[in-house]
Amino acid sequence: MSTAGTSTPSTGQRTVLLTGAAGNWGRATLREFLNRPEFWVRAFALPGAADRAVFDEFADAENIEPFYGDLTNPADVARAVHGVDVVLHVGAVVSPIADENPALARRVNIGSMQNIIAAVMALPDPGAVAVVGIGSVAETGDRQEPRHWGRVGDPLRVSQFDEYGQTKIVAEKLLVESGLPRWAWLRQTGIFHPGMLEIRDPIMTHSPFTGVMEWVSVEDSARLLAGVSAVDVPEEFWGGIYNIGGGDDWRLTNWELQLAISAGMGVADVRRWYDRNWFATGNFHGHWYSDSDALERLVPFRRDSFAATLARAIASLPPAVRNAGRVPPWIVKNFVMRPLTRRPRGTMHAIRAGRTDEIAAHFGSRAEWESIGDWSTFVAPTPSREVTLLDHGYDESLPREAWDADVMRGAARFRGGWLVSPDVRTGDVATPLVWRCALGHVFAGSPRLVLTGGHWCPSCVRDSADYARQAEHNAFLRQLEAYSPRRERVSA
Repeated sequence: MSTAGTSTPSTGQRTVLLTGAAGNWGRATLREFLNRPEFWVRAFALPGAADRAVFDEFADAENIEPFYGDLTNPADVARAVHGVDVVLHVGAVVSPIADENPALARRVNIGSMQNIIAAVMALPDPGAVAVVGIGSVAETGDRQEPRHWGRVGDPLRVSQFDEYGQTKIVAEKLLVESGLPRWAWLRQTGIFHPGMLEIRDPIMTHSPFTGVMEWVSVEDSARLLAGVSAVDVPEEFWGGIYNIGGGDDWRLTNWELQLAISAGMGVADVRRWYDRNWFATGNFHGHWYSDSDALERLVPFRRDSFAATLARAIASLPPAVRNAGRVPPWIVKNFVMRPLTRRPRGTMHAIRAGRTDEIAAHFGSRAEWESIGDWSTFVAPTPSREVTLLDHGYDESLPREAWDADVMRGAARFRGGWLVSPDVRTGDVATPLVWRCALGHVFAGSPRLVLTGGHWCPSCVRDSADYARQAEHNAFLRQLEAYSPRRERVSA
């Protein structure tokens, strides 16, 4: 593996800039590119010892060049972008680090996108560089039954205290509205990789047993990034927002995931590790995708099954983790899990400290937490496998070429707002229009961003604690708020 600036691509090689190259997804993507000599990869990472050590694995790679820099430094980004064909912008501050340091998450996740857009726009031919940005299922927040099926264009509705999800919404808007000729935004779901089985962080208690997620393996995700970097990507791929998901085999409830992982580690009954009321009942993220096959059709990447990926992940773990089932459950419960729940950001820390805002987010109220009950009353969730779709507030059978002022006004009314712009060019999906939400905020957004991407008022989406009140005036959002788990418990 060459040092930065000492290697150049061979004639005919497709040049790729991969940010976040030292992360779990980044490392898997570099391994994929090792087997793809048609690519030459500039691997962007921080200059610290930890990231440098990651690249030892690729020391002999002839088509991978390390590039050490800071994504928040415009000069570093401009140098990294110079001479590449594709930018794969994977680098980000993710949870749980984003939860601990939201200011850092904003600076990196938003600032890096601003710097990449500026660097590409400053090139002699911006259209010669394709930019692929990475979003998250966290943008759409908690989606439990009966609204557990979702697609691109559904309301953006981030969980409380989730700064990572908020930063990804801003970064998505920056790219969609950037004016770059060739871009795509991929909303990544939960990536299944061995490292996630070793997480010991209070965020573990935020995941409701009744929640769902359509997972994807880190290896399939790496194949996807190599696929979208190819010269023969279908032209219709560009200018789109997509959900990354593994498909039907990867659609699990959070409870099913708990059972599968614990069984793989030899745990006879994972309920003996936890009290049932340690885990939140809402305010996380995840849903099953009705549209994830669209990306697979354009850029085939799925090869892994959940069972095979889980077995591979468990086999790679240290023996102490892999054989967790041999540890007496009371030790795990009282000396590992219970202290974890009581750390800052843990659900039981909120209960013990009387943090009413956190309690409301996780459980609805202290009274609702007290009513959860023990394992004797627990019923495993079985959400419907029948696909259901939310109404996006306009006639989706209309081709984009037919989107006119009436379509825009109708979409705004459905969201409880108004179209302010007096002039709308029929079929122009990229030019930002001016809108006003029900609470009086005025903002700009293109028809593509609003109708296709599910964006609406940026001020309102930032105020995640206020979604229920917003939904009183916004039928688009009300489709989700009316079915929140806590509202069902209250009405019952």
